[in-house]
Amino acid sequence: MQEIYLNLHKHKNKQKKLDKMIYDTIIIGNGPAGLSAAIFAARSDLKTMVIGEKLGGQAADAHLIENYPGFPSISGFELMQKFEEHAKTQGVEIIYTRAQKFEKDKKTQTFKINTGDNEYETKTIILALGTTIKKLNIKGETEYLGKGVSYCATCDGAFFREKTIAVIGGGDAALSATLYLEGIAKKIYLIHRRQEFRGEPIKLKKIKESKNIELILDTVPTGISGEITVTALNTKNLKTGQEKKLKLDGVFIEVGSTPTTVLAKELGINLDEKGYIDVDPAQKTDIPGIFAAGDITTNSNYFRQIITAASEGSIAADSAFKFLKENS
Repeated sequence: MQEIYLNLHKHKNKQKKLDKMIYDTIIIGNGPAGLSAAIFAARSDLKTMVIGEKLGGQAADAHLIENYPGFPSISGFELMQKFEEHAKTQGVEIIYTRAQKFEKDKKTQTFKINTGDNEYETKTIILALGTTIKKLNIKGETEYLGKGVSYCATCDGAFFREKTIAVIGGGDAALSATLYLEGIAKKIYLIHRRQEFRGEPIKLKKIKESKNIELILDTVPTGISGEITVTALNTKNLKTGQEKKLKLDGVFIEVGSTPTTVLAKELGINLDEKGYIDVDPAQKTDIPGIFAAGDITTNSNYFRQIITAASEGSIAADSAFKFLKENS
């Protein structure tokens, strides 16, 4: 009797191993690139999973998006919700957690992804992790985080109604944040280290026409001070060397981002000199079976937009499909 039980137990364990799900592709990151990749992968009849910590990534924090075709004006979060809903209608499995470790099984040539709680196995991977917000690394930045210092205008803007604030940066994110905060704050200083801005000209035009936004150019912040909360920002003009202390209530830091490529480095994927994943036109990395899409890559002429991220995601999914077909 015991022998029969042991044989049954062995059979059950064997069956468990046989029944373990192996995905055709697992997408790491659920922003525009990741969710677009998921939609196209699922439509190619690939068993697809998306692993990501936050719906929409940085795109979800955008107050208004006015350059995504079909939506003259929509919030970033709402647009990302639509991406997610679309993916789910295609049968995509989405889990909200962080991929902690990758490993390639040399015997099966599959990849294992560990999230801490679970391990998932897949034939291909699409990396769509996006970027991480850059910091100024000045005195008071960390100390006053959440006490007047913010990296997200749409998240924290409401706390500064009728207050005086500063936005630091010269790219599209800084211009977007400034325009969003214009309808909330009493006074805004837009501080940029150069004369020329890198953001959309139409946004800069609106800023220059605003009565409560003051441009402070050729200037960098040198320190944030306060009591319980922020009360002042110290600045320095790079041309004259003149230092000033601006009395204000909040500082929004929008100085760009860096690619989130820690996991890519662990896998030994080739990166460019700036840390972006080097991909070919098909979104292939130098490791067979691993693709990358969105702001994390060298493609789309480094043009960081939702539409380019979505395009790269769809190409990566198509490339994963072709890879599986060729290696089946």
